[in-house]
This record gives sequence, structure tokens and C-alpha cells, in this order.
Amino acid sequence: MGTDRDETRARILEVAEERFRRIGYHKTSVADIASELGMSPANVYRFFPSRDAINESICGRVLNEVADIAFAIARTNAPAMEKLDQLLTAVHRHNKMTLVKQKHMHGLIVAAMQENWAIIRAHIERMVTIFEAIIREGIEAGEFEVEDAAEAARAVKSAFMPFFHPILIEHCVQHGEDTEAGLRDQIRFILKALGKSG
Repeated sequence: MGTDRDETRARILEVAEERFRRIGYHKTSVADIASELGMSPANVYRFFPSRDAINESICGRVLNEVADIAFAIARTNAPAMEKLDQLLTAVHRHNKMTLVKQKHMHGLIVAAMQENWAIIRAHIERMVTIFEAIIREGIEAGEFEVEDAAEAARAVKSAFMPFFHPILIEHCVQHGEDTEAGLRDQIRFILKALGKSG
């Protein structure tokens, strides 16, 4: 029975995500999702307690794309400095591409961040945990000279926020700023702060 239920949930999310990407989550109602699946809205609510639960699930899928990129880079055998550089660059580019190519998904993430959804907090925590693991590797390898990897990971998150936060990325893009140049400078600054002094 569990698998049927999971399959139906997955189908609801697929249809919802497709509509979100095409016309935006604001313009998608539960009734729209239900009619496309040949279900009643009441039936959709048997699988998701609320409209917000659908929004959160789709948001989670988009955030997982970012986390997957980060995990893949974190698992490589590159030196910690290189990993952190690659990871920050890849995450920024992915978020920027979402803004440019998937405006509606960008809008969903912006809403989630503005309304401080739990899923956003969990995602940021997960990213900080990945930063921390890389920093710890860097400390062990003698690349980084920081006392506390967890504290350093939180500092990296704060320093990187302009290139991570969708609203701040959007602001730069709208004003024609070269985010790549800013990104390079900021990563250089972060690596210097973590690295060996002198």
C-alpha cells in the first residue's frame, strides 16, 4: 500500500513542479493540480495536508539540486582550498542560472527565504555542515589555519551570502553588476581568511 501512496504523492509533485516552472507557483491552485491528474482537490489533500506542504516539497526538490552539487564536489579528492573554491562557484552559478532560466522557481525560493520556511533553514544548515567538513579536511591537511571549523563554516556562509541568497543575486543581475568578478574576489577573501597567515 505504501508504494501506491508514494507514487501518487510523487505524481502530484511532478505535476505541481511542472506547473510551477511553467506559470509560477502563485498562479497554480490545488484545483489545477488535481484536474490535471483527474483527481478531486479533496483527494490531493489526502496526500498533502496543505497547499504550503506542496510548496515546501517542490522547494525542497530545488534545494536538493544545490545540495547535490555541493556534496559531489565535497566528495572529490581535490585539496580543501580547491574544493571550497569550486563549491562556492558552482552553487553561485546554479542559483544565478535558476534566476535567469527558471524565473518561477527562483520566485518560489525567494518567497521561502522571505517567509523563513523550515526547509530553507535546514538547507542552509546542510550547506554549513558541508563547508565545515571541507574546512576540517583543510585543517588536517595543513591548508587552513583556523581553530574552530564549525565557527569558520558559519563565517564562510555569512561572507558568501551575497552570492548565495537569491534576492541579493537578483539585485546584482538587475543592476548589471558582474557577479563573477565579485565572486572571485569574495572567494579569494574567504580562502585568505581560512589560510595560513604570513
